[in-house]
Amino acid sequence: MSDTGRKDFSTKAKEEITPDSTKSTQDKVKETFTDTTDRVARGFQTDDSKGGAQEAFDKTQRASDNNVHGGASNSIGDKVKNALGMNH
Repeated sequence: MSDTGRKDFSTKAKEEITPDSTKSTQDKVKETFTDTTDRVARGFQTDDSKGGAQEAFDKTQRASDNNVHGGASNSIGDKVKNALGMNH
């Protein structure tokens, strides 16, 4: 279970295990948008005000964002382009 206003864990897990090649462009854009809004919400809420599961999940996601996705250096536009396959 996620904290109020955050993307549900089961939704996020389903998005992660579904190969991008099987997703429509609309699905990719939607995921990029909801991932971005979830990251913004994550940034505004301190870890000590989160539930235990949400805090652990956010720490994992921050590490992934910084190591795999370029962290804050990736703009929202870049993330949309990546979702649409336009950065290759």
